Amino acid sequence: MTTDWMAELERIARGRRFDERSCPPVRQDAFPPPLSEAEICEAEAEFGIAFPEQYREHLLRKSAGGAVNRLCRSAAGWGWHGDSSTNYDLLATDFPHPDSLRAYEDELDAREPLRQNFPDHNAFQAAWEQWDAEFGVFQERRTSGAVFIQDNGCGFSTLLAVTGPHRGSLWFDGRATCDRILPLSLCGRPVLFMDWLGGSSMSLVGW
Repeated sequence: MTTDWMAELERIARGRRFDERSCPPVRQDAFPPPLSEAEICEAEAEFGIAFPEQYREHLLRKSAGGAVNRLCRSAAGWGWHGDSSTNYDLLATDFPHPDSLRAYEDELDAREPLRQNFPDHNAFQAAWEQWDAEFGVFQERRTSGAVFIQDNGCGFSTLLAVTGPHRGSLWFDGRATCDRILPLSLCGRPVLFMDWLGGSSMSLVGW
């Protein structure tokens, strides 16, 4: 059965749905207060996940935000203020190691329609739009099970994996320049939330 990739992209993109404008305001120079155990449990239940232990402790003991995007509840439900990239519908799906997707990415790149292979322009346009939508779905799924926990500017972000075997580890989304999602590491081991908090993702990523 042939997949309608344009319809699939439209469906999957609806997971990026949080409206940051509906979050209660916090003074720019203030750390938002911690969340209660009941609030954290409510957010976890809504997302269908359990937060990694160190991040959960931060929310409970330190702050709902601070150096990271603020987790808050609005009329639309729970979400991260200032984050328009996390796909909430994919949070409960295991975060995939980038290496596990490399073969599919290479095969997808090799299938990109080329104008010279289509004598009819309309046929080329239709094929390219389906391929481009499949590429969009692939990009959404690359960050399944991860929260865009910090905006690093210039299109870069830091990801916190919240599901799967890499749960609790931090990753650098460098797709803006190198089309890669890279692990943060410290002395050869994965970086966890407390290792990273207050530090710099750029200093912990191996390009």
